[in-house]
Amino acid sequence: MNIRFLGLPLVAVTFLALAGCSTPTVVTLQNGTQYLTEDTPNTRTADGFYEFEDISGKKVRVRADEVATIRKED
Repeated sequence: MNIRFLGLPLVAVTFLALAGCSTPTVVTLQNGTQYLTEDTPNTRTADGFYEFEDISGKKVRVRADEVATIRKED
């Protein structure tokens, strides 16, 4: 068998496995603003801020006391 035919399914399985690792999450602030992230933002910095990247790639930094909820997207 040709290696190309064996490599393609392996690449597809790897891609699907990596795609399944992210958990879309909704971060809701006290004022009602919602951010959709590709993965759970579990980073709280020493100075009391959450830092995460929304789905558009924009880096967001908010104070921890401004965050109302962090939940997985339905």
